[in-house]
Amino acid sequence: MSMINKKIINLVAADMGYGHQRAAYPLLDLSRGEIITINNYPGILQWEKDYWVKSLRSYEKLSRFKKIPLLGDLVFAVMDAFQKIPSFYPFRDLSRPTTQQKYFFSFIRKGLGQELIKQLNPSGLPFVTTFFVAAYIAEYHNYQGDIYCLICDTDASRAWAPLDPKNSRTKFLVPSEKVRERFLMYGVKAENIIISGFPLPKENIGLKKEIAARDLARRVVALDPTGKYQTNYGSLLEDFIPDFSLPRDKPVTVTFAVGGAGAQKEIGGLVLNKLSSLVKAKKIKLNLVAGSRPEVKDYFLAELNKNGFGKSEGVEIIFAANKLDYFGKFNECLHGTDILWTKPSELSFYCALGLPIIMSEPVGSQEDFNHEWLLAMGAGIDSPDPVSVAEWLPDLIESGRLARAAADGFINAEKMGTYNIERLFTKNNL
Repeated sequence: MSMINKKIINLVAADMGYGHQRAAYPLLDLSRGEIITINNYPGILQWEKDYWVKSLRSYEKLSRFKKIPLLGDLVFAVMDAFQKIPSFYPFRDLSRPTTQQKYFFSFIRKGLGQELIKQLNPSGLPFVTTFFVAAYIAEYHNYQGDIYCLICDTDASRAWAPLDPKNSRTKFLVPSEKVRERFLMYGVKAENIIISGFPLPKENIGLKKEIAARDLARRVVALDPTGKYQTNYGSLLEDFIPDFSLPRDKPVTVTFAVGGAGAQKEIGGLVLNKLSSLVKAKKIKLNLVAGSRPEVKDYFLAELNKNGFGKSEGVEIIFAANKLDYFGKFNECLHGTDILWTKPSELSFYCALGLPIIMSEPVGSQEDFNHEWLLAMGAGIDSPDPVSVAEWLPDLIESGRLARAAADGFINAEKMGTYNIERLFTKNNL
């Protein structure tokens, strides 16, 4: 139960995909349960709303268009070039503004977001956002409180830093020392960069990591049926998790999560088809995450029917029409999840909960960096061809490789970002 009994921040996100709002969700205790949506707030001007709707539709169309051989990749590559993250080495000056930033500022100068800042200014509360354009808006339109921007990936493009970083007052909550160094390259002042870690859901961590440790203990047993990992590395885990010599009495649970644009739903349908015999034999349980998209839920329902599944036959669809309700359902589902299968989005950080991640193909430059980060953590495994999943998934489980990925993510990745951020804002507010 939260000890915070008043609103102490204005929490601002964008309703675009899931990443910005998923990063904001664990911070709801700081905002009395409110996420202010930059592209659909009460009182938003019609031209602003039209601008954001057009932007979102264009991105989703391109994400789906990427599946078209050759031409799709070419068109997406052109778009992605505008938000590409440069190689990390050598350390150099990357502070020059980009075309993408100038594009956004052309609309901000016309008044994009000005009405929202006018509404929020009387509060004087810190403006905490998970979307870089919202940070631009707050600073340009002279928000009266402090401004914080939380980074939602394991690295970030130049667009996430201010247009004029040396004269900016925006502070950045970054997930790691490496991202801090990246923002120094972008020209952000050192005193404006705070290493907080990424905010993960408290209901999956616990005050002392006890919930994540308990879930990992169960997961290691499920993912190490021959005991190979526990025999070789059990002593390594003794300091991190309780006794994991638990009986294995449930099928391995795979959670397949579709991204915000719904572009990977066909992979989920294929996985369902190929694993159907193992699911019906109660060797695998499958969660298909449709998020808040009814068309993805309907697609999965049709696939269940096509593959001869009745109700309660080892497959569950995770869906809620409201995104915040969906995040709650998804976080609850993770307690029983053994393997998370998704593209390397903001969910990459969830490996810290002890979830091994099977990675679908990255979409965009930031996901390429998330992909490399997951490999470096030891927590991510590139997805082999889903057509053969009924062969390679049991092999991965039998080998203990997924148990090792679960433990590596838990040990190596930062878990306490939400609590670190809470401490930052509650020092003088409880």
